[in-house]
Amino acid sequence: MKKINYIIAAFSVLMLFACTKDFEEINTNPNAPIDAQPSLLLRQVIYNYGEEMSYEGFVAGNLLGQNLSMIDFNLFDRHNLSSPQLGGNPWPVFYTNLRDNQIILQKASESAAFKVYEGPALILKAYMGAALTDIYGDVPFFEALNGKSGNTTPKYDSQEAIYTADGGILDLLDQGIAAIDNYSGAARLEGDILFSGDLASWTKFANSLKIKFLMRISDRVNVATELQTIFAAGNYIQFNVENATYDFTSGPPNNFRMATLRSGDFNQYVMSLTSEEILKRLNDPRIEVLFRPRSGDTSGTTPYVGILNGPDLSNTISVADYSLPGTIFRENTGVLDANFMTAWETSFLLAEAAQKGLIGGNAQGLYEAGVRQAFEYWNTTLPASYLTTDSAAFGAFGADPLEQIVTQKWIANTINGYENWIEFRRTGFPRLKTVAASLNNNLIPVRMPYPSGEQTLNSANYNTAAASTNGNSVNVKTWWDAN
Repeated sequence: MKKINYIIAAFSVLMLFACTKDFEEINTNPNAPIDAQPSLLLRQVIYNYGEEMSYEGFVAGNLLGQNLSMIDFNLFDRHNLSSPQLGGNPWPVFYTNLRDNQIILQKASESAAFKVYEGPALILKAYMGAALTDIYGDVPFFEALNGKSGNTTPKYDSQEAIYTADGGILDLLDQGIAAIDNYSGAARLEGDILFSGDLASWTKFANSLKIKFLMRISDRVNVATELQTIFAAGNYIQFNVENATYDFTSGPPNNFRMATLRSGDFNQYVMSLTSEEILKRLNDPRIEVLFRPRSGDTSGTTPYVGILNGPDLSNTISVADYSLPGTIFRENTGVLDANFMTAWETSFLLAEAAQKGLIGGNAQGLYEAGVRQAFEYWNTTLPASYLTTDSAAFGAFGADPLEQIVTQKWIANTINGYENWIEFRRTGFPRLKTVAASLNNNLIPVRMPYPSGEQTLNSANYNTAAASTNGNSVNVKTWWDAN
C-alpha cells in the first residue's frame, strides 16, 4: 500500500504542474449528469411538495385543525409543537423545494430555450412562500435562496413584506402571469404534472391564488378593488376539471404515504370530536368517505365516533372505540389527490368575499357551487335536501353564513397541508375545542415555532426573530391574523 501511495503522490505532483487544458471535459462522466433539466426539476418540485404537504396535512395539519385526533405519542396534538413526531416540521419541505424552484427560475433567465418555465416557477414560488409564512410568520424569504452567492445566513423578513413588497407573494403572482402572457416561444412546458403543460391553466391557478392570498390579508389591507377585478374577469379556477391537483396512485411508488405507513402508526389517528360533531350536525355523507365505522361498535347505532383532541393517556384508550380515517387514505389512495388549489376552495373564498361586501357576487350561489364541487371532489353524492332544508342550507336555522362557508371549506380541505388551522386563525371558524390535556396553557397555537436548527445555523437572525415572537412562542399572532 505504501508503494502505491508514493506512486499516487508522485503522479499528483506531476499533474499539478501539467497543462490543465480541457481538464473538466476529460474528467466529466457522460453517463452522470451534473445539471438537472428544468423539466425534471419542475416535476420534482410539484410532486415532492404535493406529496410532503399532503402527508404533513394528515399527520400534523389535521391535528391542529382538529379533523383528526391522535391517541398515542401525542405531544404535538397536545400542542407542544416543538416536539414533532410522525410529522410537524415542514420547514425543510419549504426550503428544499423553494431552492429547487429557484434553480428553474435561474435557468429560465439564462436561456431562451427555458423561458417557458419562468411563469410557472414564479407562481410556485409565491404559492410555497405563502404557506411558509402563514405557518411560521416572519421567515427568511428575499435572501433565503442566495446561498450560491455566499449568503448562508439570510435575514428574517416580515410577513407583511413577504406578502406585499416588490418580489413578494402578490407581486410574484403578477410577474408569473405576465411572463406567461409575454411568452412567445415554441418550447413546451415539460414536467408539468399539474396541467400537462397548459400555460392558460397556470394563469387560472395564479388568479385563484390571488383570490386566496388577498382574502388572507383582507383584515389588514383593503383588497376589494383587486378582488372585484379578478372576479369580474372570471379567469380563475371555476370547475373541478381545472383544479391544480395531481392524482396519487393505488400502489407504489406514487401512492399516498399513509398507505405504506405501518399499521401501528396509522392507527394512532382517529376521528376528532370536532369532526364527529360537525359532520353529524350537517348529516353529511362525506363522513363515510373521510372515516370508517369504529370496529368496536357491534350494534350499528353509533358507527362514527370521535375523541377530543390531545388526550393525556391517563386512561387506556382503545382504537376500536373510535373511527379510523377512511380507506381513501390507506387502501384506496388511487382516488386521492395532492391538492394545490381547487374550484371549491375558490368558490368558498369568493362566497366569503361576497358575504363581506368585498365583491359584488351572490354569496349564496357561490357557497352552493363550492359545496357541489366539494362533494364531487370527494366522490360523494350530494343529498337533495343538503342545500335546501338541512343544516347546511345557506343561513338555515339562524346559522351564520360566514361560519357555514368556512366550515364547508374546512371539511373539504382535509389533508390540504395546514390550511384548516391557518383559516381557523384567520376567521375563527369552525369553532375548535380546547384540547383535553393541553401543554400550551389551553391555548390553540397561532404559529409554528422556528426549528431548533435555526438557532445554530442562523443564530443572529434567529435571535432577532425569536425576540419579536416572545422567545419563539407559538402564541404570538402573525401579521395578517387580526381575529
